[in-house]
Amino acid sequence: MSFFVLFILLTAAALAAHASAARACTTMGAGRNATADGSVLVTHSCDGWYDQRIRVIRGGEHAPGETVDIYNVMCHANHPAEPLRKVGSVPQAARTYTYFQIAYPFMNEKQVIIGEFTWTGRPELASPQGVFYIENLEALALARCATARDAVRLMGQFAEEHGYADGGETLVVGDPNEAWVFEIVGAGTDWEPGCGRPGAHWAARRIPDDGFFVGANRSRLGVIELAESDTLMLGSELTGYAEKQDWWKPGEPFDFSKIFNPEPYGYAFYASRREWRALNLVAPSRGFPVIDCHEAYPFSVVPDKKLTVQDLMDVYSDHLEGTDYDLTKGLAAGPFGCPVRWFTPAASRPEGRKTDDWERSIAIYRCAYSFVAQCRGWLPDPVGGVLWFGLGAPDTTVYVPVYSGVLEVPAPWREGKSHVFDRSCAWWAFTLVNNWACLRWDAMYQDIRARRARYEERFLAAQTGFENEIADLCARGRGEEAVQRVTEHTCAQMDELCDGWWSFAFELIGKYHDGGVMTPQGAMTTPGYPAEWLERVDFGATSERDLKKLGGPKLSGSFSGISL
Repeated sequence: MSFFVLFILLTAAALAAHASAARACTTMGAGRNATADGSVLVTHSCDGWYDQRIRVIRGGEHAPGETVDIYNVMCHANHPAEPLRKVGSVPQAARTYTYFQIAYPFMNEKQVIIGEFTWTGRPELASPQGVFYIENLEALALARCATARDAVRLMGQFAEEHGYADGGETLVVGDPNEAWVFEIVGAGTDWEPGCGRPGAHWAARRIPDDGFFVGANRSRLGVIELAESDTLMLGSELTGYAEKQDWWKPGEPFDFSKIFNPEPYGYAFYASRREWRALNLVAPSRGFPVIDCHEAYPFSVVPDKKLTVQDLMDVYSDHLEGTDYDLTKGLAAGPFGCPVRWFTPAASRPEGRKTDDWERSIAIYRCAYSFVAQCRGWLPDPVGGVLWFGLGAPDTTVYVPVYSGVLEVPAPWREGKSHVFDRSCAWWAFTLVNNWACLRWDAMYQDIRARRARYEERFLAAQTGFENEIADLCARGRGEEAVQRVTEHTCAQMDELCDGWWSFAFELIGKYHDGGVMTPQGAMTTPGYPAEWLERVDFGATSERDLKKLGGPKLSGSFSGISL
């Protein structure tokens, strides 16, 4: 085996491992004419072991000669087995903006907001000598750019100049005026600094103002024109490498997705099932058909009604209810309709089904965090950008508003471990609730959703008055006071939610244990199991078998009322 072939195989294995670790994010975007209030919406669910700690990186003025160190892999910075590696540095900008660092940096003080999902792409496109992973590019863009368009252009330029080392990635980049879908892959295994070729292949497509976009772990740009326009941005040498590799010929449509991501990872419907579901939730009149990973849905659609933040939060809570793939139904859901399906290694899957998997819903237990964010041009920047942030699984989280003007967040939200139970970490409160709910999903999920609604309704009720207060401060030239007030307000709501959700977690433990439900009066009821499920698992079969062998009565007698 040649060294080159070995390298390709090792690279493919590395990309597959990265995809397995990524475990599938789902990201959405909506233009300002597709939303109920005229905001641009950007979302992200970060599904896997990722750094969920929010840190605020302050902007400011910088002296000539300053540099920014680049570390890989930042998205797993809280993983004890994956220490950060310094891989290079780039010149610092003279002026930077304050932005929010997390696994995938997501917002800055100018209302630029970014959501992400991974798709790896062809192993031949890996560029081991490249400097950047996608989260490095996001951080640089948020620190330096006041618009989504500028952020896209800057990320492409940096990747071309210094090299892009990550697998294929998609970003939804929004600001108060527009949202873009940016996709990028490496420049190939033979790329090295100074070779005369750009260090990445990328393109970006603008989401129509009346459009809704969703993507899930496969390239979604589709067929694009090869000339830049107001709705399309292209890398400097997008077609050359594809032609050289015989993936595309001049005169053919340039299908970015099929050229650079011909074999999406996961089972046949891993990505397309989530896209199908989201599209049919926001535009049910279209009746989008089921397709597998090799076919594509439209790049964007016009929703049946104007979208709200709550609409997209609900999309993130979906378990395919009411469809043929409903995860709350069937024997696999257990007696209590639990939609959670733990990861199943290929070795333990049945023969003939090694490449199959559980259905993949949009909501999933192994989520580090998710958000639904608004960019709003009619409000001043400190409150114009509001990112509704939820820790843990999106179906059992609570979304708390984090404003773009915030200068710090409380310690439980910026610190904490994910590999050991950490009572000082907010993420563990939400993870505890999600895990406990699996014991009796049908009952606990109702309690969780009701308590979540109480918090979110209160946060929403406070929104307008608070934002008007900040707008008034900004109009009177009291910007520093406004930013301080935004920080205090946001921290107070995050503290309230963290403390309240820990209390709620222990409330659930007290109410639901040992198969029973404790009433407020101190009595325990024992609801047991649904009769249909008992029939399906052949309840009582061993007793009836042995009675038959012993020649006793056909039935074992009346129920004594004694519980196991």
